Amino acid sequence: MAIDRQGTGLALLRIAIGIFFIFEGVGKIAFLTNPSILAGQFSSWSSAAAPGSVSGWYLQHIAFPGVTVFARLVPVGEFSCGVALLLGFWTPVAAFIAFFMALNFQIASGALFKYSFLTSGYGLPVLGSTLALALGGTRLPWSVR
Repeated sequence: MAIDRQGTGLALLRIAIGIFFIFEGVGKIAFLTNPSILAGQFSSWSSAAAPGSVSGWYLQHIAFPGVTVFARLVPVGEFSCGVALLLGFWTPVAAFIAFFMALNFQIASGALFKYSFLTSGYGLPVLGSTLALALGGTRLPWSVR
């Protein structure tokens, strides 16, 4: 009997990313009752954004106008995606939503456009893992058995 290494690896990745998103959601639970915390984070990122940058545009046209909605969606979304990934429930859908949320934070903070994105534990590992789980999550066609 052969060990399904790829399936085992993806299951471990799914569980690890699920735990990560659960704790990220719990850490942002205060956003639910106080959207000004998220607004303050947006203000900090906005002041650091270069004029005319993608991050600055995103913050001014999408993030700030929707801050009260995002303050409620972010913790609930991160927590629920984390639980779904941990339990293996609708893995591709949960992973895509988690990818989209992480990508939004990377764009808003401007981190996506800096070299430090490649070395940050919140950057490439999270986006790559969630995207891999969203796009297949089971088998890669070029894998060796």
